[in-house]
Amino acid sequence: MAAAAGPGAEKGILERLEGGEVVVGDGSFLITLEKRGYVKAGLWTPEAITEHPNAVRQLHMEFLRAGSNVMQTFTFSASEENMESKWEDVNAAACDLAREVADKGDALVAGGICQTSVYKRHKDEARIKKLFRQQLEVFARKNVDFLIAEYFEHAEEAVWAVEVLKEPGKPVAATMCIGSEGDMHGVTPGECAVKLVKAGASIVGVNCRFGPRTSLQTMKLMKEGLRAAGLKAHLMVQPLGFHTPDCGKGGFVDLPEYPFGKLRHVSEVLVISRCDKMETATMNNYGTVLQYETV
Repeated sequence: MAAAAGPGAEKGILERLEGGEVVVGDGSFLITLEKRGYVKAGLWTPEAITEHPNAVRQLHMEFLRAGSNVMQTFTFSASEENMESKWEDVNAAACDLAREVADKGDALVAGGICQTSVYKRHKDEARIKKLFRQQLEVFARKNVDFLIAEYFEHAEEAVWAVEVLKEPGKPVAATMCIGSEGDMHGVTPGECAVKLVKAGASIVGVNCRFGPRTSLQTMKLMKEGLRAAGLKAHLMVQPLGFHTPDCGKGGFVDLPEYPFGKLRHVSEVLVISRCDKMETATMNNYGTVLQYETV
C-alpha cells in the first residue's frame, strides 16, 4: 500500500507513480545558492538553512511555482560528520522550510541524505549507518513524506543508506552519481539498481554527475538490469543542467575546473536549452521521476 501524503498533498509519492504520473522534483540548491552568494564552493554544506533561511525559502518557492511536485530538504552533506554540532538544527530547519513551501501547493516533502567521506577512508558500516540514522531520526520526527538517498559513488554504501532509511516504513528513493560505466568499484548500473531494490528502495536512478544524454543511457542500463533480475521499481533521473562531453567515469567533478577555476564558465557555455530539456523529457521513458540539477 502506498504511504499517505503529508498534510498539504492529496497523494503520496508511490500513489502518484503507480497512477502513472510523472513526478517533477527540485534540485541545484547548492550550486544555485553558491551563485547567489549564500554557499561556499568546495565545502557544499547547507549552513544557509539557518543563516539565510529566506534565501532557501525563496528557492523552494521558485521550484514550486515552476511545477515541482517534491520539495527536498536542503540537507545535502548535513551530517554530524560534516557539520559537527550544527547538524541537528540544520536538518530540523530544512524540514520545516520544505514543509512550509510544500503546503502552499500539492507538493510532497522528501528528506535527503548523501554519501559520506567515512566510506572512502574506513568503510565502517556501523559508523556510516549511525550518521544516516541521526538524520533519519530528524526526518521521522518532522514527518517527511518519503526519503531519498542520493549522490552515491559506491553501491555498497548506497545499500547501507537504503537499509537505514527503510526502517520507519516510508517510501525510499535511491540515486547514484554514476554514468554508464557504473560505480567506482565497477558495479554496473544494472547491478546497482538490483542491489538497491533488493535493499528496499521503491525508486532508483542517477543524479548530478552527468548531462541528460549520459544520464538517460545509464537509466536504460538500470532498467535492463532490473528486468533481467525479474524486479520492478520506479525510476528517477536528475541530470546536470549542462552537457558533459569531456567527462570521464567520475562525471563533472573530474574536470580540472572543478570546483573553482572555470567550472562556472564551462557549465554556462554548455548549458542545456529548453529544447534540450523537452527532448530529454520526451525520451524519458526509463523513469517516472524527473529532476534537473540546474546551474
